[in-house]
Amino acid sequence: MNTKNIYVKDIHAGDRVSDLFLVTEKNTAISQKGNPYLNLKLRDRTGEIDGRVWDRAAEMSETFRTGDVINIQSQAVSFRDVVQLSISRIMVADDPAIDPADYLPSSSSDSSHMFASLMDLIGTVKNRHLKTLLETIFNDEEIADSFRKTPAAKGFHHAYIGGLLEHTLSVTQLLDMVTAHYPQANRDLVITGGVLHDIGKINELSIKDSMNYTDEGRLVGHIVMAVELVDSKIAGIPDFPKQLALELRHILLSHHGTLEFGSPKRPKTIEALIVNFIDDLDAKVNAFEEFINSSQDESHWTPYHRLLERFIYKGQEKQDDEQQD
Repeated sequence: MNTKNIYVKDIHAGDRVSDLFLVTEKNTAISQKGNPYLNLKLRDRTGEIDGRVWDRAAEMSETFRTGDVINIQSQAVSFRDVVQLSISRIMVADDPAIDPADYLPSSSSDSSHMFASLMDLIGTVKNRHLKTLLETIFNDEEIADSFRKTPAAKGFHHAYIGGLLEHTLSVTQLLDMVTAHYPQANRDLVITGGVLHDIGKINELSIKDSMNYTDEGRLVGHIVMAVELVDSKIAGIPDFPKQLALELRHILLSHHGTLEFGSPKRPKTIEALIVNFIDDLDAKVNAFEEFINSSQDESHWTPYHRLLERFIYKGQEKQDDEQQD
């Protein structure tokens, strides 16, 4: 049986749990009696739970690896008021029909609606060369399918299935508003740059291995891969203007803003500058929101965010209202 039935949020101490979970961490530890045991972190789309293998730990450890979906037989027990799984049997669930969305966090927004909204925005592009480029890319069903599922990052922002689509749509909607305020910017170029700025992430990140980087992602990166993809599609479009292609490539290459953040070039056009700042804004708003939501204590402040290098204020009024409810 490779169908998911029981989710982490529904597990209680005393339950017999025979189901599928994704292994996100795996290590060997030594018990107080001096015996080796396996310490696992298992997850599905609703959360994460600890698992312990007390018997035949070394033998079972050889049968699976981190990133596998495993079928377990276990007993849910309470240890220091936290529910964990005492596992007696493990089998790797090697089935191409397994849906990664059952085991990884997903966007709260409907992917079909988001994709349709993005296509509507693409429909407003008037430049025939840019519009043809966008339609050529997203009419490729393999690209479109990956784009709908891929996270926007591994951990910092929109780090969930559908995150890339959610982030790209949000960025493009903001760019639509910003270009109305700055008519001196080439709207079609800005919108196209916004839609395509992270397109390389469909090959940089994979949801098949616990939402991690691909070899190509680590060795090349999404910025270069985006330019390669766009160049390959432009090559098939007759008479695509060289200057227009050059300025679009610049937006993709400079959208991280600075060299230390991975951009080979800093923004040197109005269009590239706008895409850079809106991309950064949307990513950081989501990072703030996700970090606030993940902080479960009663403090008005989150823990220190290492990447953002600050504590984040959760809002006293909101916290007080929740406590009164």
